[in-house]
Amino acid sequence: MLPHNAVVVVADGHSATIFRNIAKHGLELTETEKVTPDSLTSGPTAQLDEISPRDAEEAGFALQLTRHLNAMVLKNRLEDIAIIADPSTLGVMRKHYHKELQLRLRKEIAKTLTNADIQAIQNSLL
Repeated sequence: MLPHNAVVVVADGHSATIFRNIAKHGLELTETEKVTPDSLTSGPTAQLDEISPRDAEEAGFALQLTRHLNAMVLKNRLEDIAIIADPSTLGVMRKHYHKELQLRLRKEIAKTLTNADIQAIQNSLL
């Protein structure tokens, strides 16, 4: 079970939603932030040779999202984190986790749940 105040990130190559577990015991998620490519500060993207523009865009978003999460960890804005992302997005994200994020990572789920309701997301974490 995820601890109280844990952050849960549900992502794909186009967007992410960040939740917090507000339950003292158990799991009750509340949405805290929507993340889109436009909401992240742009910066250099990954070296993305020989892949389609769409795949490059999705990998670029995954990289920017991971940098955003790394920054949250390094600013002590989260203690525990769970990441749910489609397999290709999760693959890109894993390559860019900061060591501190890795230490706080409680669960990873390779599944597309960005359009799922909160109940489906909570069920996947149980």
